[in-house]
Amino acid sequence: MARYLGPKLKLSRRESSDLFLKSGVRSIESKCNIDQSPGQHGSRKLRLSEYAKQLREKQKLRRLYGILERQFHNYYKKASKLKGNTGQNLLFLLEKRLDNIVYRMGFGTTRAESRQLISHKSICVNNNIVNIPSFQVSINDKISIFKKSQNQLRIKASLEIMNQREKSSWLDVNYKKMEGVLLRAVERDDLSSDINEHLIVELYSK
Repeated sequence: MARYLGPKLKLSRRESSDLFLKSGVRSIESKCNIDQSPGQHGSRKLRLSEYAKQLREKQKLRRLYGILERQFHNYYKKASKLKGNTGQNLLFLLEKRLDNIVYRMGFGTTRAESRQLISHKSICVNNNIVNIPSFQVSINDKISIFKKSQNQLRIKASLEIMNQREKSSWLDVNYKKMEGVLLRAVERDDLSSDINEHLIVELYSK
């Protein structure tokens, strides 16, 4: 399945949730009516079946993290083999992706931009360049901006925007040095209650 290249706000409207696909300079509510689905008859609220609810929740989470279908399914299979709650394990695996950590630290305005920074070899893990967005970050790993990339305007702009965003308590970031550390494993209470991961587990368990 190809990566979606269409209007970003359309995806957020489809899922009736801010997927943080835009920079966050302006609130998504000021750009569109997020409660109205896209299309000519978007104002019509359809009653969804249980399967449709499960599918929408999977699509919402997949689009939130910018994951393709096959890769997302692979994360689910890996999560199901780990000890503990499968749905929460899935969230924790997605949170440990390098592109997500770079976004959470504020080096990229969106996860998509963070993936670009990684692909363009602007991100280091423990002082070594890593160009794989799906790289799994471990506790105490140091994430930093490659020295030659630190003057990029988009990185500086992202750091300015980060002042308006909520900081992640499981990360310690030194913005002057443009580096940060994953302090601990993310916990379910750290993440949005808007995510209903149990619906995704029900979908894949069929």
